[in-house]
Amino acid sequence: MMPSNSRHKLASLQERTFSVNYIPILWMLLVAATQLESRLDAQVQTPHPDAVPNSHLPGDVDRPELVSFIVKNPNSLRGIVIDETEAELTGIWQYSTHTPPHVGIGYLHDQKTGKGQKSVTYRPNFPRSGLYEVRMSHCYNKRRSTNTPITIAHAAGQTKLRINQQDIPEHDKLFRTLGRFHFAKGKSGWVRISTDGTSGKYVIADSVQFIPINEPDETSFKAEPNPVPSSRR
Repeated sequence: MMPSNSRHKLASLQERTFSVNYIPILWMLLVAATQLESRLDAQVQTPHPDAVPNSHLPGDVDRPELVSFIVKNPNSLRGIVIDETEAELTGIWQYSTHTPPHVGIGYLHDQKTGKGQKSVTYRPNFPRSGLYEVRMSHCYNKRRSTNTPITIAHAAGQTKLRINQQDIPEHDKLFRTLGRFHFAKGKSGWVRISTDGTSGKYVIADSVQFIPINEPDETSFKAEPNPVPSSRR
């Protein structure tokens, strides 16, 4: 019969051998998971084919403290999210990642050229009619437009706003609320960013989010735009 101290030594040796043998396996699993995550992120989006490519290298950002607010995967957000990769572009727009945060692979800017001749239109496919809160994402700094024109086409008509893209968006420094609007089922509703009246400043186009609002007995169509101070109209 094996002495008790010998049994303890053998058990200790077997435990260490078990742990050592499993370290390479755990490391391989961790590496594989990281690689899979990177591939999934890369497969989420491809750049809009009509946009000018990004001229900034990865990591070349002017506000590194805001990188943590980037939303890499639009599908992780609530509701319906239309990113610039799915939008309809009029005129020449260019990709950038220089100023975080943004949604997805980056954002578009109008190059401060062709004012009044460029637009980005977001056209979701609503699964059902109802009331939705409309939010728009954009980065912010002093180079941005202070009176960017926004048009929302909804079930009650069209609502026109002008927003200050130098302001910090109220939702995680990325999204700002444009208002609540009724939309009919299908593709009749849309949101458009334009560039008229923004001379000398960059207009930013990133993503638009439509969050369904529960309404038990809503029978009328009424727009509820987010109030915009007169100084920004």
